[in-house]
Amino acid sequence: MNKISRKALSGFAVLAASALVLTGCAAAPESDPTVTPVDFKACAVSDEGSWNDKSFNESVYNGLKQAKVELGVQTADAESATAEAFAPNLQTMIDANCDITIAVGFNLVAAVNEAAKANPTVNFVTVDGWSEGNANLKPINYKMNESSYLAGYLAAAYSTTKVVGTYGGMKIDAVTDFMNGFYYGAKKYEAETGTAVKVLGWDPAKKAGDFIGDFAPNSAVSKTIAAGQIKNGADVIMPVAGEQLGALSEAIKESTKNVVMIGVDSDRALNSPEYAPLLLTSVEKRMTKAVFEIIKDLAAGNAFTGDAYMGTLANDGTGLAPFHEFEGKVSADVVSKLDELKAGIIDGSIDPAK
Repeated sequence: MNKISRKALSGFAVLAASALVLTGCAAAPESDPTVTPVDFKACAVSDEGSWNDKSFNESVYNGLKQAKVELGVQTADAESATAEAFAPNLQTMIDANCDITIAVGFNLVAAVNEAAKANPTVNFVTVDGWSEGNANLKPINYKMNESSYLAGYLAAAYSTTKVVGTYGGMKIDAVTDFMNGFYYGAKKYEAETGTAVKVLGWDPAKKAGDFIGDFAPNSAVSKTIAAGQIKNGADVIMPVAGEQLGALSEAIKESTKNVVMIGVDSDRALNSPEYAPLLLTSVEKRMTKAVFEIIKDLAAGNAFTGDAYMGTLANDGTGLAPFHEFEGKVSADVVSKLDELKAGIIDGSIDPAK
C-alpha cells in the first residue's frame, strides 16, 4: 500500500488496533517521544502460548517492542491460543495493512506459506521456518551447531563424570542441529585432552537419540528421559525441546546428584532466574536481534527480499549466554579455549559439523 492511501486509512487503523486488543493481542509499547514516527507497520503472530513464554514468542515480541520504541514504527500483534488461530491471526495482520508480518516458530510454517501465496504483494517473515517458493516470505534461520559446539566443549570440560547428555523435542533439523554441535564439541574436548567423554541422547552417525516426541512443556516424558541420563552418569544436560527446565530440574533434585543444565533459545538464567543456580549457560538464538535488524532495514526504505537471515557466531546471531551464577566456576583456561574455538569456527578453520 502506498503512503497516501495508508494515511487515508489512519482512522480505520485506530479501530483495527482496538479490535486487536479486544481479541487478545498484546498491548503495544509506547514509542520514545524523541523518535520521529516512521510510516512503517511491523506485526507479529505468535505460536501457541503467550508473548511471555521465555522463548521464541517473547524473543520476537521484544524485537517488535524495540523497533517501536527505537525506530518509531507502528506495530500490531496477535497471540495464538491454539493452532486453529494461526490462519485467522495472519489474516488479521494482512487486514491491518502490515508492511511486514512475522510468524513465530515452525508450527506456523504451513499457515504463513499459505498466506504468502494467497497475498503475493504482502511481505512475511517466518522464524525457524522456511519458504515453499514464496518470494515474499523471508526465513530467519540459525547455524545452531556453531554455538552448540561451544556448549558441548564447555559441558565436557565442566563435567566431573565426563558423561554429558542432550535430548530433543522432535527429531527435526532445527533440533538435531543443536544436538550435532553439542556432540562434536564434547568430542573436541575428548580429542584435545585425551580424556574420554560419553555423550548420551544423540549419535550423529546413527541419527538416533532421545526425543520426547513433541514440545509439550515440562512433560513427564521429558523428566523420565532426564532421570535416565542422570542415572547413567550425565552431570551436564542440554534439552532441546522448548520449555523443559522445570522437568529437568525436578529430575536433578530427585536424583540428589550434582547436575547442571544448559538452556536453549534464550538466556534462560536471565529470563527464568528460578533456574539460574542450575544453569551453566544457554545456547541463544538471538531472535530479538534478528527481528529488530530486519524491521530497521525495511523501515529505512530498503527493498524486501525473501533471502534468509542466517544467524551465526560471526554476525552475533547466535552464541553462548553469560555464565551468570557460574561465573568464576568455569576456569580461565576453558574460557580462553571457548574464545579460540569461536574464532576458529568464524574463520572456517574449525568445522562444527564434525
